[in-house]
Amino acid sequence: MNFLLPKKTYNTIFDIPLVQLYTDGIRGIIFDLDNTLTEWNSPELSKETISWLENAKKIGFKMCFVSNNSDLRVKEIADLVDIPFVAWAKKPRRRSFRKAMALMATKPEQTAVVGDQIFTDILGGNRLGLFTVLVSPISRKEFVGTRLVRLLEKIILERNKRREGLK
Repeated sequence: MNFLLPKKTYNTIFDIPLVQLYTDGIRGIIFDLDNTLTEWNSPELSKETISWLENAKKIGFKMCFVSNNSDLRVKEIADLVDIPFVAWAKKPRRRSFRKAMALMATKPEQTAVVGDQIFTDILGGNRLGLFTVLVSPISRKEFVGTRLVRLLEKIILERNKRREGLK
């Protein structure tokens, strides 16, 4: 297994087939925040994102935000939608993902991770055998260090696409 490759890739969270995920046995979803659900460093969620999260709850999903950001930053967003969170996560370390699963009362085979970064969200989820979903970043605005990592991520994804084409 290549720990850097997601199980699925979508352009945005809105493209994720929630009913299919639920049918496939996923019961909990761990979300990254910045550039996955909200723009980098933004204290707001769009109305569309809030509605999408509420729909996921209605389907039956338990959810948790896992972010490398501070408690204050993550709590501000989590409180908008009444979703538990793990801040200062130090992704891709496994501890924060395990804590999120404990908060949702889900097992690894019942849990998906949705994020926009290979080296944090996807690597962290794959290390625990979670169903990993990579989405494109919402915005080009992001931490300068993340911009550098994106170049390496692009190489990895393009190399994988070429390999897939050879099969």
